[in-house]
Amino acid sequence: MPSSRPRRSVLYVPGVNERALAKLPGLAVDVVILDLEDSVAPHMKAEARDRVAAVLGAPRRDNGPELVVRINALAEGEGAADLAAVLPAAPDGVLLPKVAVPDDLAAVRAVALAQGVETGTTLWAMIETARSVADPLPIALAQDGVLPLAALVLGLNDLSLALGTRLAPGRAAFLPLMMGVLAAARAGGLDVIDAVHNDIGDLDGLAAECAFAADCGFDGKSLIHPAQIEIANRAFAPSDAAIAAAEAIVDLFDRPENRDRGVVAHDGRMVERLHAEAAGRLLARARTIARRAGETARDM
Repeated sequence: MPSSRPRRSVLYVPGVNERALAKLPGLAVDVVILDLEDSVAPHMKAEARDRVAAVLGAPRRDNGPELVVRINALAEGEGAADLAAVLPAAPDGVLLPKVAVPDDLAAVRAVALAQGVETGTTLWAMIETARSVADPLPIALAQDGVLPLAALVLGLNDLSLALGTRLAPGRAAFLPLMMGVLAAARAGGLDVIDAVHNDIGDLDGLAAECAFAADCGFDGKSLIHPAQIEIANRAFAPSDAAIAAAEAIVDLFDRPENRDRGVVAHDGRMVERLHAEAAGRLLARARTIARRAGETARDM
C-alpha cells in the first residue's frame, strides 16, 4: 500500500535559491523537492549542492515536510557528486529524473553503496521518458533494501516533448498514460504524484487538474510556487462528505450484528467488508492530515 504519510503537495524549490530555501519552514507543504537538476544552471551546480546539504543538516521539525532531493542523472556527470553531497545528510528521499528502465535505479543504488552511505532515505522515480511511460511496471517493482522505492512522479513537460503530444488543458491525450503509471505504482505499493501545472497565475486551472488527478487516484500534485500549496492540500484531502460516509460504513460493520458479515445493505446499496477497510484507511489519512495541520499551525 502507499505511504500513510500525506503527499498532497510536492513543491519544487531550486537548490540555489537562498530566499526560497529560507521560507520553507513557514510553508504548510507536505513534501519539498530540493532541486539540483533543471532549475539550476550548470555553473551553479556545486553551489546548489552546498545549499541543499546545509538545509538537510539544519534541525528539522517532527511535523515538517519531507525533504526530497532531485539529483541530476548519473549519465550527465553530476549525479554522483549530488549523491555524495546529500546522502550523508539523510534526506527523506532522492528523486531520480528521466528514469527509463529499472537499471537506472540500480545504478543510483550502486553509487550509494560504493560511497558507503547508510541512511533511511527512499528513492523516488520520475516517469517522464517515452520508455518509462510505455512500460512503468518493471520500474515500480524494482525494489531493493538500498534506497527502497517509495513513489513515482509524473513529468508531463518532458514527456510531451518526447512524444510530440500537445499538453493542452484537460490533458485528455495523456489520460491513458497517467492511469498506466498509477496502476504500476499501486502494483508496487507506491505513492504516485501528478505533474506540475505550468501557469502559476492560473489557480482555477490548477484546481481543475488537482480535482481530476484526485479522481483518478493520484496521491498529490507537483507544484512550482507556494501559492499552489493550499489548492493541492485541499484537493487531495478527504472531503467532509467522504469522511462522514466512511464513518458510517465503519460504524455499520462495527455493530455486533454485522461483525461477522461480509456484505451489508446500506442506504439502498450493498457494502462489502473491503469497503469498510478502505473507509478505515481514509479515516486514518484524514486524522493524520488534521493532526499535521494543527501541529503546523502551532509552529507558524
